[in-house]
Amino acid sequence: MKTRVSTPILPDYELGTVVDLFLDGLDPKRAVVARTRNPDGTWTPHSSGDVGERVRALALGLRTVGLERHDRVAILSHTRLEWAQADFGVVMAGLVSVPVYPVLPADQIRHVLSDSGARGIVLADQEQLEKVLEVLGDLPQLEKAWVIEPFEPPGGTVDLEVESFGDLAARGQAAEPELGDSYEAYARATRPEDLATLIYTSGTTGLPKGVMLSHGNFHSNAVLGGTVVPVGPGDTALALLPLAHVFERLVGNYAMWRLGVTLAYAESPMTVARDLGEVQPTVMAAVPRVFEKVLERAEAAAREGGGAKAGIFEWARRVGELKAERELAGSPPGPILSFQARIADRLVFSKLRARTGGNIRFFLSGGAPLPPAVARFFFAAGLPILEGYGLTETSPALTFNPVDAVRIGTVGRPIPGTEIRIAEDGEILARGPQIMQGYYNLPDATAEAIDAEGWFHTGDVGEIDDEEYLRITDRKKDLIITAYGKNIAPQPIENDVKRHPLVAEAVMIGDRRKFPIMIVVPDYDAARSLLEGGAEMTDDDLFSHAPLHVAMSRAVLERCADLAKYERPRDVLVLPGPFTIEGGELTPTLKVKRRVVVTRFADRIDELYEEAELEADAGAMPEAREGSEARFDP
Repeated sequence: MKTRVSTPILPDYELGTVVDLFLDGLDPKRAVVARTRNPDGTWTPHSSGDVGERVRALALGLRTVGLERHDRVAILSHTRLEWAQADFGVVMAGLVSVPVYPVLPADQIRHVLSDSGARGIVLADQEQLEKVLEVLGDLPQLEKAWVIEPFEPPGGTVDLEVESFGDLAARGQAAEPELGDSYEAYARATRPEDLATLIYTSGTTGLPKGVMLSHGNFHSNAVLGGTVVPVGPGDTALALLPLAHVFERLVGNYAMWRLGVTLAYAESPMTVARDLGEVQPTVMAAVPRVFEKVLERAEAAAREGGGAKAGIFEWARRVGELKAERELAGSPPGPILSFQARIADRLVFSKLRARTGGNIRFFLSGGAPLPPAVARFFFAAGLPILEGYGLTETSPALTFNPVDAVRIGTVGRPIPGTEIRIAEDGEILARGPQIMQGYYNLPDATAEAIDAEGWFHTGDVGEIDDEEYLRITDRKKDLIITAYGKNIAPQPIENDVKRHPLVAEAVMIGDRRKFPIMIVVPDYDAARSLLEGGAEMTDDDLFSHAPLHVAMSRAVLERCADLAKYERPRDVLVLPGPFTIEGGELTPTLKVKRRVVVTRFADRIDELYEEAELEADAGAMPEAREGSEARFDP
């Protein structure tokens, strides 16, 4: 194993800005740069000229409303073309954008807007406007809001100037005689070292921190990272993830725009299956949970189809994965396996490809670890997933799997200009032009994250193999060290447990304890289909149903049966859930806030440990519990 790897920066690369990214992609020959869905099911194409003129009008409009260069403008909306236009308009007006997740509750929106000092905000609709008005009393610096969809003007005396997004563009068009000649020169005065955005990390502990990313951070990642992913004007991408997430913003927006990819905007996360069929994209960026859900639905359909269909599905999976394993190793599959693979493809995998639109060349995955079992299944289906790795603080990409040399279970090799080093304690350190400027107004946190030599401490633990591929093994702060000094990496174990259809969430705990336990939340839809008599039960009925707890306990113990003895959960705590962003258990990127869960359910956890330790001393087997109040023998 290696402890350090670096890739040279491209010899002709020159650090630039997001202004350059936008203008580079503004090609008048591009007849279709974006597509949006209409209520009647048709899709409207948008040309380079359409987008360019809209961004120009928004940028000039922002220059007329009293904002100064480098002032902050927040964007609170779901992913849509107007989000990208607003972002580029902010860039071309010399301002700093502050993306805000639309799913955040009002109190978390308050923190982002207050800490960033945002003077203006672009809002999606009436619902988002109401959230901002709810906390407006704590935001004296917020002066202006522009709403994309029709809205009701706030009544009474409200210290916020609210107008439509279209009105802002109209302001810019009216200012064309005065400001039009300086439009591009004003934007190009932006320097690579200038702050481009403040992105507030979702954070699994504490308040979100404002990550300061410069224009040069974004430009380097879009251009240098773009050399690894072979996409261009012939491609169409379905934009699905929140543009407030740095992965979608850089990979699915800036890089795609610059490289000439047509962006089709999914109507919502709930319509992705339909939109895939209508758009028929060639590439798509997504987080691992999207791919896990696709596989889970395929497995559920096979089970519901009866014994024969389930048997065919499992046979096809084995054949496809065996063929994929040989292909990835550079070994030909042979005539018998090739024949079997053709049958498997006809019976199973071709149907999956059809549901993704039929034209996917590859998917891009980031934001969280991709379970190898999921990656193998998709590769077997002819839908390779290129997994990468990075953080908000790294703009985000540090590594990516090359399309012609995928190594499942790894996050690929460093992109050009990036150095990766493994510290003595196993932590992954990174250095390159994509590393953030720091955390806004948090010098101590910045100094802790970036050392004197410029190495960013990721907080992840990993290793580099002899072919220079990086493998993530766990989060440094999530490592469990038992009372006996044994180290347990919980993430891979949790991911494997969550692959069971009954389990929606899994959290392993046990730091400084004699042994670990597993906290799980049921997937009620799966329970209704898998448990006898469950089809007519409500979620509450299911949670009170003893067989559910028995089944979930068995699921955990079976998934962990091959672990080392000290890694196996001694007990299982079943919580009703669901874990949600609004409830505080999940981050906006759907990561579990481990500390919140442990704190919130501390009494039940302590009670469970007390009883489990007594049983362990007596040599008893683990049991499942409903909270800490009921017991069910597995």
